[in-house]
Amino acid sequence: MKHKRVVVKIGSSSLTQKDGTLARDKLSYFSEAIVHLMNAGIEVILISSGAVSAGFRDLGYSSRPVTVAGKQAAASVGQGLLIEAYNHQFKQHGYVSSQLLLTRDVFSNEVQFSNVYQTLNELIKRKVIPIINENDSVAIDELTFGDNDMLSALVSGLINADALLLLTDINGIYDKNPNDDSTAKRYDHLDYISNQLIEETSQNSTSKVGTGGMKSKLIAAQMATTLGVNCFIGTANTQNPLIDILHEKGDGTYIGQPENVHVRKHKQWIAFHSNTKGRILVDDGAKQALLSEGKSLLAAGILAVEDEFEADDVIEIYHNRQLIAKGQVNYSSEQLKKVRGLNSQDVMSLTDSTRQEVIHRNKLILTIQED
Repeated sequence: MKHKRVVVKIGSSSLTQKDGTLARDKLSYFSEAIVHLMNAGIEVILISSGAVSAGFRDLGYSSRPVTVAGKQAAASVGQGLLIEAYNHQFKQHGYVSSQLLLTRDVFSNEVQFSNVYQTLNELIKRKVIPIINENDSVAIDELTFGDNDMLSALVSGLINADALLLLTDINGIYDKNPNDDSTAKRYDHLDYISNQLIEETSQNSTSKVGTGGMKSKLIAAQMATTLGVNCFIGTANTQNPLIDILHEKGDGTYIGQPENVHVRKHKQWIAFHSNTKGRILVDDGAKQALLSEGKSLLAAGILAVEDEFEADDVIEIYHNRQLIAKGQVNYSSEQLKKVRGLNSQDVMSLTDSTRQEVIHRNKLILTIQED
């Protein structure tokens, strides 16, 4: 077992009773499984749903609320109860757990993105089990991850996890809906998640309490593998489920390849979380240097500068009408309009700067590969 750091995502359907309330026995079962990983020397980050399920009865609801206000109120009550239940389970085995509640804008803010990374690494270093959930009680549509599947994928990439385990009540990915077609066949392993597979998969969940169906798990797995994290989608129903999954004995689908390479934290932020402020148009020579030679972008290859932006903003790089890269720029749009096409020495002299590169290779992400 080569895994050292694992993200485990447990959905509401795996933590609830038929009436939608939190199942303490199931929470205990998963907690025990995580303890087995920790005892084996594996670092674990837990992404857990279940706050609404834990809280709605204490609010006086007879069933899981359907309104936004009802769900957010239930999450507000239930999040504390959920964490309390986990803390109780882990403390019995000598482990401390912590709580992080995140919203989507935390990832788009470079400083906060870095702070989450530093916090998680400090917790992991001290053998604490971080328990992460979306901050459902305050999140609005524009600031949500959509569901905890995508949140788990982004967290797994951020901390360079070796594996993301997306646990659900469906034992893997099928070529057809197994509930509707008895001839459906399961994929035991996929090298990657294609856009076609996502498009052909229904978003409908088999659970009445989960927010994400199989399609959301495929989208999350596609994101995770893009960030260099291999995935498992399936059930956890054996005596030692998480250990079995990591030994490739799990009941589900494994996604990814052994040679997956992690994407550096800052490049993740540029590629998937940053807000672009403008664009640069480059010539054939600059395109060749970026896509085929692994070089930085220099002013000599810039044909035009569009929109207004400042140094350290993220901008897009186009060749003709094709987006070829994104990067964090060292100069403002005003400066670049004056020095585009010039050699680096003239650029530094005219701008009183010591930076030769308009965008350094370490702060640049390609959006296509050269043929």
